[in-house]
Amino acid sequence: MRVGEPSSTAMAVARARAQHQVVDEPPVFSDPLASRIAGESAFGATEFDRGVDEDLARRRRLFIAARSRFADDVVAAAVARGARQVVVLGAGLDTSAYRNPHENVRFFEVDHPDTQEWKRRRLAETGIAIPPSLTFAPVDFEQSTLAAGLAAAGLDRTGDAVFVWLGVAVYLTRTSVDDTLRYIAGHGAAAEVVFDYVYPLSDAAADGRRARADRVAAVGEPWLSFFTAEEIRSALLSFGFTRVEDHTATELLGGYGVETTAQPVDSVPHLVHASTV
Repeated sequence: MRVGEPSSTAMAVARARAQHQVVDEPPVFSDPLASRIAGESAFGATEFDRGVDEDLARRRRLFIAARSRFADDVVAAAVARGARQVVVLGAGLDTSAYRNPHENVRFFEVDHPDTQEWKRRRLAETGIAIPPSLTFAPVDFEQSTLAAGLAAAGLDRTGDAVFVWLGVAVYLTRTSVDDTLRYIAGHGAAAEVVFDYVYPLSDAAADGRRARADRVAAVGEPWLSFFTAEEIRSALLSFGFTRVEDHTATELLGGYGVETTAQPVDSVPHLVHASTV
C-alpha cells in the first residue's frame, strides 16, 4: 500500500463490484454506489487485467459480487435476530455501511489510517454521505491492535455483533489470521464472521491463482496465508466457534442461480460463515 492511497487490491475489488453492475447477467449483487466510489477508471484496464483469461476474470468478478451479497444476507439475518453491530474489517472501499437499510444498527469500519483518510476524501468528492450510524476505527497494526482500535471506537463487547472480513485473510500472516478469529470468537456476546480464504497454491497449469498471486505480489501485496477446509474448520472450532459453513465459489454462485465453469474445490476461493451460537 502506498501512503495516502488505498491498496491496489482494494481498488481492484471496488472496480470488480462496479463492473458487475453493468457486465454480468444475471446480476448477483446490487451496489448503486460501486461505480461512484471506484471512479472513472472503473472500466479501464489495469495491471491485474493484462493477459487474464476472460472466463477466469468473470469467475473472479462474480465471486466478489457473491461474497458481498452473502455478507449482506448474513448481516440481515443477524439483525433480524437482534444484532445491532456490524464490523467491517479491512473495509477498503466497501459500501455496505452506506447502503445500510437497517434502523438502529451501528457499523464500524476498520482499516489503516491512510486508507481511511483517502476513502473519506473519495466519499466527499462523490457526494456519498457518511451516515451517523458509521464509526471509523483507524488501526495501524504496527502501533496498535484490533481490540484497542474497536474499544476506542466504542464497540460494545456485551452486544451481539457481525464481523465482515472479505478479501483480507490471504494477505495476512497465519498468526494474524488466528489472532483476529480468536478476538471475534472471544466477543462477549453472540458473534458471527464472514470471511474468505484460498487453498495452498498448486503447480497445476490450469490453476489461475498462481498467476494472480504473482500479480498482486508485484504491486507489493503478496499472498501469505493459505488453508484447507479441514484446517479452517478445525481452527474455528478450537477458537470457540460452534457453527461453521464453508462454501466454494462454485457452490456459492450456484446458489444464486449463476453457472460457472466447474473447478476443483482446492483451486477456487472459499467463503466461510462461522458463529459462536
